[in-house]
Amino acid sequence: MKKHTLLILITTFCITASFAQKSNSKKTSGNPIFDGWYADPEATVFGKEYWVYPTYSAPYNQQVHFDAFSSPDLVNWTKHNDVLDSANVKWAKRAMWAPAIVKKDGKYYFFFGANDIQNNDAVGGIGVAVADKPEGPFKDYLGKPLIDKIYNGAQPIDQFVFKDTDGQYYIIYGGWGHCNIARLKSDFTGIVPFKDGTMYRSITPEGYVEGPVMFIRKGKYYFMWSEGGWTGPDYRVAYAIGDNINGPFKKIGTILKQDPTVATGAGHHSVIQVPGKDEWYIVYHRRPLTETDANHRVTCIDKMTFDANGLINPVKITNKGVAPKKLK
Repeated sequence: MKKHTLLILITTFCITASFAQKSNSKKTSGNPIFDGWYADPEATVFGKEYWVYPTYSAPYNQQVHFDAFSSPDLVNWTKHNDVLDSANVKWAKRAMWAPAIVKKDGKYYFFFGANDIQNNDAVGGIGVAVADKPEGPFKDYLGKPLIDKIYNGAQPIDQFVFKDTDGQYYIIYGGWGHCNIARLKSDFTGIVPFKDGTMYRSITPEGYVEGPVMFIRKGKYYFMWSEGGWTGPDYRVAYAIGDNINGPFKKIGTILKQDPTVATGAGHHSVIQVPGKDEWYIVYHRRPLTETDANHRVTCIDKMTFDANGLINPVKITNKGVAPKKLK
C-alpha cells in the first residue's frame, strides 16, 4: 500500500473515531435537538428507540414531504429522509402538516393533514399512510382522505390518534379554534359512530386553537392543546384533566410558552412517557430569537413534571435540553 493512501486511511479513521466519540459523549441533547426548520413534532417510542416525526417547516407549496428522526437516548439523533412524500399520495399537493403515528398489528400508520382545505368543495383533509417500518417508506393507505369535510367548524388538520384503555382508537383533531373527536374503525379505514349515532363530537375547551394531544396518567385523562397564533410569540400550550375520554375538559392553565431570553412561539407539542416509568418529556417547536420568518421553527425537548396533585408544572424551556435516557 502506498504511503499517501495509508495516511489518508489513518486520517479518515481518526476523524471518524473522533466524531463518534464526540457524538456519544454529549451530556445533553441541546435545543434544537436536530438541525433544520421543523415544527409540529409527533414524538413516540418504538421498541428501544425514540422517534420524532415533524412538519417540514417551509412555505405551503414546499411542504410536500416528511422526514423523521430516531434516537436511542434522546441526545443523539439520526435523520431518515423522505419517510413520506406527496409522490406517494396522489391527492396531496401542498401543506402536508403535523403527523401522528401509531403501530398496530405489525404495521405503522402515519396520519397527516394535507392541502389546507378551506371549504367542503376542496380536495384534502386528513390522510393515512402505512409502512412496515417506522422509517418508511410510507404509502397512501386509502387513496383518499380519511376526513375530508369540515365538521363542527373544525378544519381537518392537526390530528392526534389515541388508544383508550378498552382498545378503541380515537382521532382527535381540528384547527380554526374547534376540536373534534371521532372513533376510528379497527383497521383505520374510516370513522364509526358513537353509541348515540354521532360521528364527530366537539370537545373544544376554552382557548383551544389547534394541536390536540391526549395521554393517561394515574387513571386521569390529560388533554392538551395550543393557543395563540402560530406565527407569533404568544403561541403556547394549555391543558385540562378529565376522568374519561369524554371529559368534561375544563382548562386548568398554560404550561409551555415563550421565554424572551431563550425563544418565542413555543407550542404545538407532543408528549413522551418513558415506558413503565413516571418520567415525561415534552417535544415542541419554537422560534429562535434571531428569526422573524414564520416558518423558521425548530424542534426542541424539555422535561415535563407533575406536582403532588397531578397538575402539570410549568415547563421551563431551555437551550441545554435533556440528559441521555436510554430505553431498556
